[in-house]
Amino acid sequence: MDNVIIGDGACLSPFVTLTSNIRIGKCFHANLYSYVEHDCTIGDFVTLAPGAKVNGDITIGDNAYIGSGAVIRQGITIGSGATVGMGAVVVRDVPPEATVVGNPAKLLVKNKPESSI
Repeated sequence: MDNVIIGDGACLSPFVTLTSNIRIGKCFHANLYSYVEHDCTIGDFVTLAPGAKVNGDITIGDNAYIGSGAVIRQGITIGSGATVGMGAVVVRDVPPEATVVGNPAKLLVKNKPESSI
């Protein structure tokens, strides 16, 4: 499609779809059957697992990971270093370094270890 800019070191697996007006950073990896729709900006070292769906007008920060079959709604921002779990449906912005899972995607909160007495 028109106006797609892909950084150095990108790896596009078979059956990946990129539409128009997309900016992709260096060392991007799009796995089997994943797609990136119109007007998206994707940072450096981002991975889309098989079947990940990045709909239009989405920004994904550097070092993010989008799990297999995840769906990201239009207009969402995924922060740098964030992880979107397998099959998650993202309907809200994801903060940097966060992990979201489920449908709709919710923040995964890790329990802190109890302190010794």
